[in-house]
Amino acid sequence: MRLRIDCAYDGTDFSGWAAQPGRRTVQGELEAAFATALRLERVRVTVAGRTDAGVHARGQVVHLDVDREVVEASAGRASDAPLDALARRVDGILPDDVRVRRVREAADGFDARFSATWRRYAYRIADAQELGDPLVRHHVLTWGRRLDLDEMNAASAPLVGLQDFASFCKQREGATTVRTLLDLTWRRDEAGLAVGTVRADAFCHNMVRALVGSLIAVGEGRRPASWPAEVLAGRRRDQGVRVVHAHGLTLEEVGYPDDDELAAQAERARARREAIDA
Repeated sequence: MRLRIDCAYDGTDFSGWAAQPGRRTVQGELEAAFATALRLERVRVTVAGRTDAGVHARGQVVHLDVDREVVEASAGRASDAPLDALARRVDGILPDDVRVRRVREAADGFDARFSATWRRYAYRIADAQELGDPLVRHHVLTWGRRLDLDEMNAASAPLVGLQDFASFCKQREGATTVRTLLDLTWRRDEAGLAVGTVRADAFCHNMVRALVGSLIAVGEGRRPASWPAEVLAGRRRDQGVRVVHAHGLTLEEVGYPDDDELAAQAERARARREAIDA
């Protein structure tokens, strides 16, 4: 059976999502906990979107393939349904900065990575002294100058759509930098924080943090609202673009189509990936 696992984590003390020898990672902690709970030597999970070191997640999604008999046996004498018992047991094994929110049997055709149609991130900024809050210092960027969100929204609008984001990505050999940016908007939340919401089919390395850095330059008046679009058109890294700190960034949600479209979406996404890798 394939399990869909919805999880959340505080990325502060992790070297990112992906397992790395000798480093503490979210994938490493999650796989170790599920292996222990299922009484298996090793398990392997597939994630919707890898997050970099220091980036947080509220709505991360992974999948895990495991024999149904193994899941049922792991429940032991628990009165709960086997998947509820598994989720509770895994949460008891995991460290406090990773939580499993739900474990359920995935619909036919579901693939946490390839079935996803979009990922949504939020970047939070405290841009006034009265917004300073040491209790959220690991999740909110402190910025010393007030930001004009109207100007930042004006600068964001031309970036939306199917674009080559080479100017805002740390490029990897053989990897495309073409992405479809679905939304990029700024607002103030109830506490007064500046919150940037960005949603795309996928993101390349450092893309969100570089976009936010360019828009901060507009918001504080150092650059005109036309500048990020000019950088985008250059299709190469611009030394004027600052990649902001990771700790202000949170993966909020991953979007999937209806169950009857999961397999087709996964097939399309795999085909695109294979074409890129070729």
